[in-house]
Amino acid sequence: MEAINSSKAPEALGPYSHGMKVGNMFYSSGQIPLNLEGEIVSDDVQEQTKQVMENVGHVLAAAGMGYGNIVKTTIFISNMNDFPLINEVYGGYFTGKLPARSCVEVSRLPKDVKVEIEVIASETNE
Repeated sequence: MEAINSSKAPEALGPYSHGMKVGNMFYSSGQIPLNLEGEIVSDDVQEQTKQVMENVGHVLAAAGMGYGNIVKTTIFISNMNDFPLINEVYGGYFTGKLPARSCVEVSRLPKDVKVEIEVIASETNE
């Protein structure tokens, strides 16, 4: 088991790592739309989603993986009405096989952001 952290993603907000690699599997912590300075990038949900996906990409890269290695995502959103806008940005990060996904509306997210995404990835993508 190996803790994974990326210097290209914002620091964790608490006592946890960006993710854990166990064998050929990687489990990320939820990523929110913070830049490296720890600031929310925008109030716009699509800009927030883009930053979240970029942060996910940096964390995956630190684990030696990319978006094509993702087998499952969980998306937490503060307003289900934003789903189509989030989906539009999210979908642009995948080609070929699409990962399994859950999307859940929650009452509140850290720093009152609009979207948080966590992923499970595998080194083997057959």
